[in-house]
Amino acid sequence: MEVLKVAGLTKTYSQKTAVDQVSFQVQRGEIVGLLGPNGAGKTTTINMILGVLAPTSGTIHIGGIDLARERTRALSRTNFAAVYAPLPGNLTVMQNLRIAGLLYKVPQLAHRIEEVVEQFELDRYRKTRCGLLSSGEQTRVSLAKAVLNRPDLLLLDEPTASLDPATARRLRRQLKEVDAGGILWTSHNMLEVEDVCDRLLLMAGGKILLEGDPKTLPAEHGAKNLEELFIEVSQR
Repeated sequence: MEVLKVAGLTKTYSQKTAVDQVSFQVQRGEIVGLLGPNGAGKTTTINMILGVLAPTSGTIHIGGIDLARERTRALSRTNFAAVYAPLPGNLTVMQNLRIAGLLYKVPQLAHRIEEVVEQFELDRYRKTRCGLLSSGEQTRVSLAKAVLNRPDLLLLDEPTASLDPATARRLRRQLKEVDAGGILWTSHNMLEVEDVCDRLLLMAGGKILLEGDPKTLPAEHGAKNLEELFIEVSQR
């Protein structure tokens, strides 16, 4: 079952096309990597799926719901985390989680908050303001918030970008076990993509140029590894 279906998605700004006729799906239980150089259109695509940007054309369905027609219902089944979108720093960890849970109308909220606090090892930071946490700790709080409503679709935009390798590896393990229908994950980290993703979309110039298993895709296109394939696609 599809948790996300994007068809013919296009976004233009004046004479520039940032996303050009992009189509793809994310199946339930699947982690799909969206990989591409800076300016490829990844974040623009994410922002359209989140309803932050309106597409010039094309459709987005989340859990079978048309985002353009039933925005609130579709977005209630979605959540998001990114290193550039921190939670309010003047609120404590528990305050941030509670407010997010109320916004998403999470049932049995107190119990659900305890579950994510345990999952992301946040117990010692309950009363700490988020602005006083390290980058890794803030990322864990953001991810806890992002899975709080058990979303059909979890969008992760460079979620481990500011983390040291050991912390990033631990978070990748945790994210493989989150309670979410499907995950769309953007990254520049080739090893991360190979480790986490079931399927890879390679994007450049606003288009998806290649798609497949990140472990076998390089050999299928005559590249030694994913990094070499990424560079080749980026230069097209």
